[in-house]
Amino acid sequence: MSIEKTVKKTPQQQQSRGGFGGRPGGPGGRPGGPGGRPGGPGGPGGRGGRQGNRPARKRREPVVEVWEPKTLLGKKVASDEITTMEEIYEKGYRIQEAGIIKKLLPDLKTEVIDVGLIQKMTPNGQSTRFKALVAAGNQNGWLGIGLGKSKQMRIAIEKANNAAFLNVSPIKLGCGSWECRCDEKHSVPFTVKGKGGSVTIQILPGPRGLGLVAGGKIRNLLKLAGVKDAWTHTNGSTATMNSTSKALLECLRQTFSQG
Repeated sequence: MSIEKTVKKTPQQQQSRGGFGGRPGGPGGRPGGPGGRPGGPGGPGGRGGRQGNRPARKRREPVVEVWEPKTLLGKKVASDEITTMEEIYEKGYRIQEAGIIKKLLPDLKTEVIDVGLIQKMTPNGQSTRFKALVAAGNQNGWLGIGLGKSKQMRIAIEKANNAAFLNVSPIKLGCGSWECRCDEKHSVPFTVKGKGGSVTIQILPGPRGLGLVAGGKIRNLLKLAGVKDAWTHTNGSTATMNSTSKALLECLRQTFSQG
């Protein structure tokens, strides 16, 4: 037989244990507050907030780079001796600074056409770089396409932007469609054909209201150039945007050189 002993505690012994079934320091709670952790400046029983009256950190503003001309043509443009792109082409100057294009054509818009990876095996292992293809146009007869490569995507896009500005070429717009015969500049003046790599593109003038009968990326390039109505016919691997953009730019350059 087992004998059980019952030990009765006095009320003074029960209070020394922190109440009825609780820990010392309060009625069933931890020290520092009723059931909460020690509070800070944020309030009693809660987590502390910002200590003191320290002001919030100010947001950094983007740094605007000021163009400093380095070539003779750039200095003439900066001093307003040359104010239009037509004067540069008439005198046969060579454009070597993107700041010249940005000042004479402030309404140019840039658009990223394609991005990708470049992987190459080296003695130290596999190296990976990024490439970006950017188009710049003002939707009124000017278009340029540039390619940039770098280990960082941001730097690759910046290089492509500068290359696109340096490759900006004039495009002659008109209405070469026998169905329309208007005097507005909404299409190409005549049929043009260009080739880049394995891609061949032919642009035919269309009547007003037709729109651009072309693929998505080719349509965006034609919009940047200012062409609103045209038919297009392509051959080759048009998914390779590097070759496709070169072929399209060669087509549009012929409108100015032949016209």
